[in-house]
Amino acid sequence: MAAMEREGYEVAVYTYREGTVFPEHEHAQEKCDGVIEGALRITIKETPYDLKAGDRLYLPAGTRHSAEVIGRRTVVSLDGTKW
Repeated sequence: MAAMEREGYEVAVYTYREGTVFPEHEHAQEKCDGVIEGALRITIKETPYDLKAGDRLYLPAGTRHSAEVIGRRTVVSLDGTKW
């Protein structure tokens, strides 16, 4: 979390249970998603990126993507927004 804040992101912590799916969408702001626990798949233009504990993915503003929890563990996620 501190590393993302040093990079200029406002960071929120979220938890997502097994089966959570976010349909394709985009954000007007630059985003950074990080995983603390569990596994989260973010798909950009049909390319999946599987994030596990310690991984981060940077999304420029306007990047269309979807996300879903993979596996049975609850995901603890860092959601960074650069305003």
